[in-house]
Amino acid sequence: MNTLSRSLALVAVTAAGSLVLAGCVVRADQAGGDAITVTSTEDSCEISSASAASGTLNFAVTNAGSETTEFYLLASDGLRIVGEVENIAPGASRTLTVLTQPGDYYTLCKPGMIGDGVGRAAFTVTGDSVAVDGEDAELKQQAVDLYAAFVKDQVGQLVPAVDEFVAAYVAGDDETAKQMFPQVRAYYERIEPVAEALGDLDPRIDYREVDAVAEGLDWTGFHRIEKDLWVPASDALNSDGVTPAWQDWEPSTPEQRAEFGDLLIADVQELYDYVHGNEFIDALESQGIAGISNGAIALLDEVATGKISGEEDWWSGTDLYDFAANVEGSKMAFSLVRDFAVSSGPDGEQLVAQIDEGYAQLEAELATFGSLQDGFVSYSTLTDADTRALSDRINALAEPLSQLTVTVLQ
Repeated sequence: MNTLSRSLALVAVTAAGSLVLAGCVVRADQAGGDAITVTSTEDSCEISSASAASGTLNFAVTNAGSETTEFYLLASDGLRIVGEVENIAPGASRTLTVLTQPGDYYTLCKPGMIGDGVGRAAFTVTGDSVAVDGEDAELKQQAVDLYAAFVKDQVGQLVPAVDEFVAAYVAGDDETAKQMFPQVRAYYERIEPVAEALGDLDPRIDYREVDAVAEGLDWTGFHRIEKDLWVPASDALNSDGVTPAWQDWEPSTPEQRAEFGDLLIADVQELYDYVHGNEFIDALESQGIAGISNGAIALLDEVATGKISGEEDWWSGTDLYDFAANVEGSKMAFSLVRDFAVSSGPDGEQLVAQIDEGYAQLEAELATFGSLQDGFVSYSTLTDADTRALSDRINALAEPLSQLTVTVLQ
């Protein structure tokens, strides 16, 4: 057994136990040609080409606007996210690398990172279906299977945990529900990009009040319940930092608590049904190891865009739990593809060493504030120096991690 085989075998035992692997598929060579350029502004999303051949595509996104932006490649239904790159600061550039199959897609930019976005445009991928071939085909398939098993395991634990959490909330046992809130959310935060790919499911489960209001959505899910559990003081502000927390809001009645609880249970069950169905497996296999790699990047982006600012769990101050779970999920996804990066050559080895060190330093910095097992301090107790130190560690990891997908596909 070669090094790559041994490493994936070890991950199989640690992450998912014994698995029966599906048959191999085959993969075409990486698509050639220059990157497709994308320019995002406050009111436009200009793309250099509306079509491309199937295979690995690189979208080089430049933010020419004044707000931090995102770029999305959406499936033909306009809802499912095939690939995304987030947290592109004004004047900065990021690259989205994604393995595309023939079909119809949409491109979209989202300045300010909220709302419906701008510049939605049709994008067509032509050519033959792309699959995985070569001597490492079985190992790549194994990595996909292991990631699917990890996601199913997390959602499988999320369902009963949410049931128990909702039961305490509906019964008015707020102290028990408060203790459970950050621990229950950890299962979700480790695999959040999976839910984000399903259109409005993540907004229903996990939108903050300010995001729901901005997009004109009914506010439900974890954070609606959170505000009931941690009743804001009369002089508190919403997470937009401007609106009084009590404006147009009252604590939920017992009947409303039951309604919000039932909605959360139903939405989490929908997530469970999805990850245990063929559509999820098909989506994973269509992306292959690129999808896993992009998942690692997306989870770190979750930390950089929400958790580090303390705006995710605005009422409870439990952001560090979400932070840690995002990092755990990101590291898990990285562990499944790291050896493909190593096998790409010396540059890949160097990149992996940087990423390994980045995770180690970020985890060590985070551990000074607690752990998922023993609990974290409230985010409000962190000083400016604390958040700067964490932000520095995130940025140090984000830079090499952003190069991971390109490297594993070489």
